[in-house]
Amino acid sequence: MKTLSFDPIRADVAITEKEKSAALHANALLHNGQGAGNDFLGWVGLPSALGEEELQAIETEAARLRDLAEVILCIGIGGSYLGARAVYEALSDPFNLLHEHPAKPILLFAGQNLSEDYLARLLAAVENRSIAAIVISKSGTTTEPAIAFRLIRDEIEHRYGRKEAARRIVAVTDRSRGALKTLADREGYRTFVIPDDVGGRYSVLTPVGLLPLAAAGIDIRSLLAGACEMERATADGVPFDENPAARYAAVRNILYQQGFMIEILASYEPQLQYLAEWWKQLFGESEGKQGRGIFPASVTFTADLHSMGQYIQEGERTLFETVVSVAAPEHRVKIGSDPDNLDGLNFLTGKRLSEINHTAELGVSLAHADGGVPNLRIEIPRIDARSLGTLIYFFEKACGISGYLLGVNPFDQPGVEAYKKNMFALLGKPGYEEEAEKLRRKL
Repeated sequence: MKTLSFDPIRADVAITEKEKSAALHANALLHNGQGAGNDFLGWVGLPSALGEEELQAIETEAARLRDLAEVILCIGIGGSYLGARAVYEALSDPFNLLHEHPAKPILLFAGQNLSEDYLARLLAAVENRSIAAIVISKSGTTTEPAIAFRLIRDEIEHRYGRKEAARRIVAVTDRSRGALKTLADREGYRTFVIPDDVGGRYSVLTPVGLLPLAAAGIDIRSLLAGACEMERATADGVPFDENPAARYAAVRNILYQQGFMIEILASYEPQLQYLAEWWKQLFGESEGKQGRGIFPASVTFTADLHSMGQYIQEGERTLFETVVSVAAPEHRVKIGSDPDNLDGLNFLTGKRLSEINHTAELGVSLAHADGGVPNLRIEIPRIDARSLGTLIYFFEKACGISGYLLGVNPFDQPGVEAYKKNMFALLGKPGYEEEAEKLRRKL
């Protein structure tokens, strides 16, 4: 079985030769660097280009952190944490802390919000645990992670002293400049580099994602092997019908032209919830500009069939659905027989829960398609590091192609700065006095 397959199974989309050619041209632009945002294309050849020396350095540092700490606090926001969290949540036992001997270390996340309660509870939860931190920021001045890092750094220094704190803090940042790089050099933190030509939402296969994942004990070599497989499968020159990323990008853009403005990423495995969060940033930040773009949303079935199912089935016909299907689970659970059969479920006796889950997936797909919701299907064989690496690169490549088909630069995010300007002005940051006065008049 292939590590990943794509099938627009119930989308009723006919792809013309012109549309196929456009998708392949967009893919070629990603490889020849002649498209918009070409200074942020380092991710395209990254999986196969990552050298053994850098991999060993990441693995060595990860092992050192595991020996130091029971809990590793990963500090970052957006692309600086979503990719790592997506893979970590997919591959980790959600009930780890309930086991008699929990797996160590535990990876916890900070700097992705400004909630006082969240950070207070996080610090309280690790009060009696040995801790270390990985702080991820190109500049070191992004508000949310900078605040979290200041507070967590104070906690580490208070507990262990400044010298020992330097051993417990690792910075993933710019090669030569920025506030975090300056601080890391001054304090003696170990550092890893965020490549200049890789934007945050495409950075999970750099030290941004690889270091925290390796520290959590995840096999990053298998993750990269899966990504390399998809890199080859979507390379420039691969025919359209054999290139799953080009096909997915073409189909979703045809649907967009037909008036389907919302894409729902659905899965039937709760472990993939944060994969969907990463996907939403990837496509939302890459495509949502110049008044264009498909709005990315997500659901986890079958749970969300009991909340969002009604709208998907019979609401406005402006959405389509992409289902990430997992062929085989890791565990086996069979339904037993009940002599009283009060729940009426004896007809399921002897069936595996995965069989029932897959049948639900098929039934939902048929129902939604009959209700006017085009259905696309992506299948991976199982939830493991290799399959996730394949899936990550597949979505990255498809997003780049799709952005070019849409006619936007998929590698910038000019709209992200608008809220920051208002927030800084209202908080009284020096240099924003004039803007603050304008906002106060509005308020």
